[in-house]
Amino acid sequence: MEIRKTDPTLPSLRSLIEGSQSHGAAATSAESDHTLGVAELSHPAVQFFAAFEDETALGCGAFKALRDGTAEVKSVFVSKAARGRGLAQRLMDHLASQAAEAGFSALVLETGSSLCPEYDAARALYERLGYAYCPPIEGYSADPMSAFMRISLPVKT
Repeated sequence: MEIRKTDPTLPSLRSLIEGSQSHGAAATSAESDHTLGVAELSHPAVQFFAAFEDETALGCGAFKALRDGTAEVKSVFVSKAARGRGLAQRLMDHLASQAAEAGFSALVLETGSSLCPEYDAARALYERLGYAYCPPIEGYSADPMSAFMRISLPVKT
């Protein structure tokens, strides 16, 4: 399996991005759903990555540059067929590595709170990876449906 930077408009990635959007829409209210679509993932401030086995896309994730020198994790999603193989952790590790290499000081994210049981596994993964809960990040307000997390990245020397 290979994780590589890629173009979110590729037809082979459509089912992953649509799956991510469907998951977000089903898990929370429209005002609390911050899942990005293809247009937003194509923005120049976003770096988008996908995990491929041969040429089959199994999962994706992105980060978006924020004004404070951090990067926001976006759209981490693994296809149903690829779940249970540690791919979400591999994607998160890859995003952290790439964000550190790009000079970001930390990764931050918004995910569903404990009021959204569909996000229990995601929060548990982030906690295992060392993310700590924090106040709302740039572009968000406090929302009982949202949890905000942050992890510092190694300083690039």
